Order: sequence, then structure tokens, then C-alpha cells
Amino acid sequence: MFEFIIPETRFQPVKNIFRINKMNIRRITSLTAALSFIIMTLTSIILYIVPQGRIAYWADWHLWGLTKEQWGSIHINTGILFLIALGFHIYYNWKPIVNYLKDKTKQLKVFTLEFNIALILTLVFVLGTYFEIPPLSSILGVSETIKDNAARKYGEPPYGHAELSSLKIFTQKTGINLQEAMDRLKAKGIQFKDENQTLSEISRQNSLSPRQVYQAMKPEGKTPVVPVGTIAELPDSPAPGTGNMTLASLCSQYNLNMKTLIRALREKGIQAKDDLTLKKIAEQNRTGPLDIYEHIRTIAHELAETKGTTK
Repeated sequence: MFEFIIPETRFQPVKNIFRINKMNIRRITSLTAALSFIIMTLTSIILYIVPQGRIAYWADWHLWGLTKEQWGSIHINTGILFLIALGFHIYYNWKPIVNYLKDKTKQLKVFTLEFNIALILTLVFVLGTYFEIPPLSSILGVSETIKDNAARKYGEPPYGHAELSSLKIFTQKTGINLQEAMDRLKAKGIQFKDENQTLSEISRQNSLSPRQVYQAMKPEGKTPVVPVGTIAELPDSPAPGTGNMTLASLCSQYNLNMKTLIRALREKGIQAKDDLTLKKIAEQNRTGPLDIYEHIRTIAHELAETKGTTK
């Protein structure tokens, strides 16, 4: 009977390959988790300061050549990559993680001192955010302030997703004469195909923002001036960004008497101050900004009827 003896050294390279592959996967996992975490941190900061969607689309907002939507997509997909890498990281480090859950006698115990502290910290952030407890509420407040400043800087669209409307529809909704608007665009060298082309398409074709296209077609001095002492009628639906207006600004725009309005709101059980936004007034009275706007609109209509100024 013959016996074949295969030297151990012939299998050593194979063993080394498996060992190297295993080591490389662990390293790749850790490095992928680290890199994706860095990118997620960056995109989180950018999404923290980015303007509201309606503002970003209207002003064609970009940062480092990327739009708000593109930054959001990178954030989501990088987050998925981070979760996958984190899953592999937990798999490869399962024993150390289990050891974190053992007490001094080496018995497995989930609610160790360290686990309880980690759980409390997590709950503080979750519940503190939900109940709007400082300083967590302040973090969100700073983001809102940055976004509000962007709205003032770039301007509000006449209505939601106005950039997706065709020239024909947009001029109808904004009360601009279509032919005059098209003539103004041509006079300013802005190229477009016809009245059915959207503002977004025209802006991309001319390397402009939809807001700039609107400014080009809008007649000078289009904003109506309300005569002093006359109460302007509030529209049925508030314009985008109305919730971020202070009560004083709204009263100034529609010639409403501030003290009379605040007193009328108080009679309806709503506490308000002139320097608060409609959104903030709604939060303090546990209702929605649209409800506050509707109350103001009703009061304005009643005051106009009393003065006999309603048309």
C-alpha cells in the first residue's frame, strides 16, 4: 500500500490567503464605517443649514456644485452604507461587545452600569427633542433661524413649486400678462421655446434661477400699494413663507391695526405678540399656523366690513 505524504508547506500559502482576506475584510469594514460616518457628518451639517425646499428650488441653491436634493441623496445612500458597515463591524467585534454586557463576575447582564448610562443618554436626546427641552430645542431653533434668513435672502416663490409651472400657468397664477412677460424675457436676452416651457427649464437653459426668470418677466412696481386706512383682503390660502412672518409684518402688509388684532385674537382664546411669527404663535397656542392665519383672515374681514371697505 502506497502512502502519499504532502508537505505542510504546500498548504501554507492557501492558509495565509484566507488569513489575509479575513484581516482585510475587518479593515475594510472599519475604514468604510469611518469614511461613511465622516461623509454623513458633513451632509448632516449641510442639510442643517440648507434653505427650505421651496426656497432652494426657487433660488436654484447650490453648494460646491450640488443641489439640496443631491446632498440629501448622498446623505441617505451614505447612511445605508454606514449601516451595512456597522452591521459587519458588530459581527466581527461580537465578543468584545458581549464583554461590555458582563458584570464583574463575568456573567452576562444587559443592564450594566455602562449600558444604563448609554441608554439614559439616548433617551435624553430622543425625549428632549420630542418635548422641545433646551438645549436640544435650541439646536433646532438655530437651524430654523438659518433657514428663515435664507428665505429673506433668496425670497419666497409666489406659490409652492412655482418653478414647475409653465409660463402660461405661472402668469395666470401671478396675474402677469403672458404676452408682456414673454416680451420682457426676449428683451432681456432670455431664451425660451414657447409658453408651455416651465420656469425650471427656462432657468436651466439660460443658467439662471427660476427666481431670476420671474424677476425678468415681472413688470416694475407690480406689488400693489394698499391705500392708508384701508384693510386689504387676505387671500384664501396664505403665500409660502407666511408662517415665518411676524404678526407686525403681516399687519403692516395688510394695513391691520395691531392692538385691535391682538385683542380680537385674545377674545378667541389665542395669545399673541407682535414680534412673534405665526408659526411661533401657533406653537404657543398648541395649534397650526394655518389655523392662526384663518383666525386673522376672519378678523380682518370682519374689521373691513365694519369700516365698509370690503369690495
